[in-house]
Amino acid sequence: MAADTLRRREKLAGLALIGSAAVALVLANSPAAEAFHHLLDYRFGPALPRLGVPSVHQWIADGLMAVFFLLVGLEVKREWYDGRLASAAERRLPMVAAVAGMAVPALLYLAVIGVDPDLARGWAIPAATDIAFAIGVLALLGERASPSLKLLLVTIAIVDDVGAVIIIALVYTSDLDAGAIAAAVVITAAMAGMALFGVRRLAPFLAGFALLWLAMLASGIHPAIAGVVAALTVPLGRGEARSPLKRLEHAIHPYVMFGVMPLFGLASAGVALSGGVGALVQPLPLAILLGLFVGKQAGVFGALWLADRSGLAPRPAGTSWAQLYGVALLCGIGFTMSLFIGQLAFPGDAARIDAARLGTLAGSLLSALAGWAVLRLAAPTPALAEDADEAEEIFGADQPEER
Repeated sequence: MAADTLRRREKLAGLALIGSAAVALVLANSPAAEAFHHLLDYRFGPALPRLGVPSVHQWIADGLMAVFFLLVGLEVKREWYDGRLASAAERRLPMVAAVAGMAVPALLYLAVIGVDPDLARGWAIPAATDIAFAIGVLALLGERASPSLKLLLVTIAIVDDVGAVIIIALVYTSDLDAGAIAAAVVITAAMAGMALFGVRRLAPFLAGFALLWLAMLASGIHPAIAGVVAALTVPLGRGEARSPLKRLEHAIHPYVMFGVMPLFGLASAGVALSGGVGALVQPLPLAILLGLFVGKQAGVFGALWLADRSGLAPRPAGTSWAQLYGVALLCGIGFTMSLFIGQLAFPGDAARIDAARLGTLAGSLLSALAGWAVLRLAAPTPALAEDADEAEEIFGADQPEER
């Protein structure tokens, strides 16, 4: 796939996500607000475990987001075994930066909200990075954003996503059903067995994914986690001309980027702005805003600087400190994952969910604007040929279709 086509896809995906959030904000603050929320609350389809007949919002947050996590899982597995995280040396810098980029925002959040135990549940909200949104901003910079910067940002965000998945599974899960968990384990084992015995068609794995989603839903573990678990069972097929994992990743990537994520943004970003600036200085939105905008850049950039200066892991070749600071700012674009965690942190509490949305949107917007400005003003550095080749692999190189 030509480099300009890749850049166009990245830009369009980012713009689609930004546009969906803007539409949600406009609708939530217009005379159509009541009709908009009524549409999101409309229930249809079969009755499901724990949900009953799901609403439109639940189908998106609990159903379509599982497909988003399936894509995340496929990307992580490919990177870990056959990509930029395939060796300990390659994992070191993004892992250090991602861990610091999650820990510092969480600690800053807890420092701002003080001793309120109910608000403390939202500590993970500012710890996330939105890959599509951040890459979309980078794509707007054109040639000033070299492939090496994109690769660093995506690698940090992928490790960040792994941390977010672990947090969701361990922290935002309750009231477990042992029978449903056992069923999920059996389904996962069956999918792993298919891979072990040479199954290379995607249909059996997709059927297993659907069954695993239902079992997870019934178990009390958030069903979106089924996407990651299912992805880990899909064969990578290193050396195969038609890798099952890469074919599935390539097939669902545009639907996730241009369908699932904009729909989630539309369903989740609508928050009334009636409180004005005063609403942002309340503890919950302020803690999220500062966590994303201040905590993320401090954690990521500080870790990059310390790792390079200490000799633990050098900075990527062909990058300047100004560019790395711009990337650290872009890591503060939480959006999709932050909105998702915000709903899990305060279930059934509409006021706090709205406050979390406000802080997420404000912090993400500030991070996007500041990151874009820093990278726009930073002197460009020449791209490396090997980085361009790797960017082609990560951002959607054409794969042969299954016949």
